[in-house]
Amino acid sequence: MQKQIINSLRSKTAFCLIMLLLSLNLHGATFAQNASRDYSKEQAQATRSPAWVREGVVYEIFPRAFSAQGNFNGITARLDELKSAGVTILWLMPIHPIGQEKKKGTIGSPYAVRDFYGVNADYGTKEDLRRLVREAHQRGMKVIIDIVANHTSWDSVMMRTPEFYTRDVSGKIIPPVPDWADVADLNYENPALRKYMTEMLKSWIRDYDLDGFRCDVAGMVPTAFWESLRLELEAVKKDIVMLAEWNTPELLVKAFDLDYSWGLLSALNEVGMNGKPASVLRTAWEEERAKYPKGSLHMRFSDNHDERRAIARFGEKGALAASVLMFTLDGVPMLYNGMEAGDTTESGAPALFERLPVFWQMRERRPEFPRLYKSLIEMRKQHASLRSLNLEWVKNSEDARVISYLRRDASEEILVVVNFSNRPVASVVDAPMQNFVDVTPDISAPVPSDATANERAGRKAQSRVVMLPNVLLDAWEFRVFRRALR
Repeated sequence: MQKQIINSLRSKTAFCLIMLLLSLNLHGATFAQNASRDYSKEQAQATRSPAWVREGVVYEIFPRAFSAQGNFNGITARLDELKSAGVTILWLMPIHPIGQEKKKGTIGSPYAVRDFYGVNADYGTKEDLRRLVREAHQRGMKVIIDIVANHTSWDSVMMRTPEFYTRDVSGKIIPPVPDWADVADLNYENPALRKYMTEMLKSWIRDYDLDGFRCDVAGMVPTAFWESLRLELEAVKKDIVMLAEWNTPELLVKAFDLDYSWGLLSALNEVGMNGKPASVLRTAWEEERAKYPKGSLHMRFSDNHDERRAIARFGEKGALAASVLMFTLDGVPMLYNGMEAGDTTESGAPALFERLPVFWQMRERRPEFPRLYKSLIEMRKQHASLRSLNLEWVKNSEDARVISYLRRDASEEILVVVNFSNRPVASVVDAPMQNFVDVTPDISAPVPSDATANERAGRKAQSRVVMLPNVLLDAWEFRVFRRALR
């Protein structure tokens, strides 16, 4: 929803003002405090996070759209499929009852919550949810749910305590942003509200054995609340993850394990949609690294429920190239709800307020999509360098169209080269030439079962040809190379 805030603002002046206020977190922080604090010299919470967080692959699920049933059981039935794809962390978009007063669309937004303690009856029962979590755990996957701590629906059960809400000068309860007319803003200056929200979130961990939360518009809630909450949650279950839908450094010091890499996504949109040079991706990454605490983790994504689908923004080949970037950069990659099938069904506004199920049959038309994601996740699992925070950008002769970088650990180097343009390119990459092997995922049609041994060997040998430092790339093509260091 952070992206929706930006989209709801109509002028550059208003945009700059509100982003300044939100980034300063004026629910208790002052300009002087934030301006004088250099977060890049501090250690991130992620340095203390469980290994399963740092090495995870997140899958965002919109329960209403994920399956034909549109409920918890429809997700449980496909856990083996998600496990086989390599997913390790399931993130369920809000599962609570949806408010009807001032709702948007036919059904209303899942981010307009009527009862934080309740479960949306359309999704099933509380026991259905417990079974989903239990079955996921049996398969080695973690489960987190979306929490919308900043606001509620107008018919929320919390309206029985009007003091929980923010009011204007006339005493009228107000929305957090004018465009969000379907929700009412919560007032975190009230200690009773903080206690209510803390106890509610503890109950979800305790009663459902959840593994953490994705926190909507986390920067619009005081950082001090999140830091206090984390301690309370860890007293219930030590091994949890907290994901912030925001991108300000202070949230990653103590409260959150990782946040959204919104800056990188914005740069990707500029490159893929507006023709900006590919080098802006490196610039966005370097700006992010410079200001964040040491060891920070960011969730990497090219698609989510706030964006038009990646295929709509970049085209089929562009969407695949974008995913190669996000799955081979440092951080934790995320797949969204049907993305691996090449689905184009939208789920942002206005579809966020209606029911538009994923069209899973699309993977028959776009088989390269499931092949690519499975290959990328397997590659990330097999190569520790891709799970590390080490990343070195490498110069190339076509940096207006091509990006190149090395991922490294003590035993190997992996070189990734991606053409972010719709034209073929011949690029010279400034990287060592010796001993690299081409390990680019083969997402073309599999070798027929009746192929001869020579045909199979020829296909394999062809995939290993390395021409460094010269790399020839078709439009939106990518190459991945590896060399052992010991």
